[in-house]
Amino acid sequence: MSKFNTRTTCTIAVLAAMYVPLSLFLSVQGPNNLKFSFGSLPVVVAALLMGPVEAALTAFIGEFLKQLLSYGFTATTLLWTIPTMLRGLVIGAAAIRFKRTAKPLTARPILCNIVCIAAAVITTAANTLVIWLDSVIYGYYSFAYVFGATAARFVTGMITSVLVALVAVPLVYLLERQKLFRT
Repeated sequence: MSKFNTRTTCTIAVLAAMYVPLSLFLSVQGPNNLKFSFGSLPVVVAALLMGPVEAALTAFIGEFLKQLLSYGFTATTLLWTIPTMLRGLVIGAAAIRFKRTAKPLTARPILCNIVCIAAAVITTAANTLVIWLDSVIYGYYSFAYVFGATAARFVTGMITSVLVALVAVPLVYLLERQKLFRT
């Protein structure tokens, strides 16, 4: 069960603040809207440490700030927060499920990667839906633009999720061992 106290609120705020520079500056933009980014790292860490609600809040705040800094507030700003929130919800739900067992999700590296890949697939599908909605709302719809690079976006998302998980799991262990966060 999640417990919102000062420590949890501050942790969400710090992770959300980290989301912005990791998404904007520690990323590689490729052709056809493909992007490798470590922006999801704070969301994955929040999910593994605290659970789905806290991870979704971290994702919402971080992506909302990123959208404001990149595009300002538009009719679709809130839509763009949904895919990232789904990542936090999926990984956080799995982390909570395995926290109740003798071996948490972070101690199961293969399963953790599978969960992160599944979350990436869901996030990419949701992103594609939001791209479509955004293109219809603003009148720039093109099948090639919206769906042309979908397969490549899925592959990019899955590869990125494995890389992020490889960084997130040791980071969670470090935070727990240093007693910076209690699970």
